[in-house]
Amino acid sequence: MGVAASLSTFPNFAIYFVSAAVLTVIFLALYTNLTPHREIALIRDGNAAAAVTLVGGLLGFVVPLASVIAHSASLVDLAVWGVIALVIQVGGFLLARLLLPHLPQAIEDGSVSDAIFLAGLSLALGILDAACMAG
Repeated sequence: MGVAASLSTFPNFAIYFVSAAVLTVIFLALYTNLTPHREIALIRDGNAAAAVTLVGGLLGFVVPLASVIAHSASLVDLAVWGVIALVIQVGGFLLARLLLPHLPQAIEDGSVSDAIFLAGLSLALGILDAACMAG
């Protein structure tokens, strides 16, 4: 069992890693364009609340991807469940806006408490999403 044996699964690793990275870029592009505040610009300006919410959404999306990669048998599963994870994250943001209508303005204003709530909700939804994928 040498290095060659250890690297025998590298092609699968690379395919899944690149596929997950592409899905993550798509998620980030859609999420940041669907939210009314501009996370990237706010983060560049030093807004910690925007960074917390975006990282929460990102983790809430990536946790289900990691779960499906660990448990799936195909790239189709990854794509399908990636889309579902994206929908759940966008739905979570919309739910948070129903509960806290001021949320986009609060994030723009740098309200860390609102950001922690949204990030926590995003991560909780991602964990539930990942657990439910197992069936």
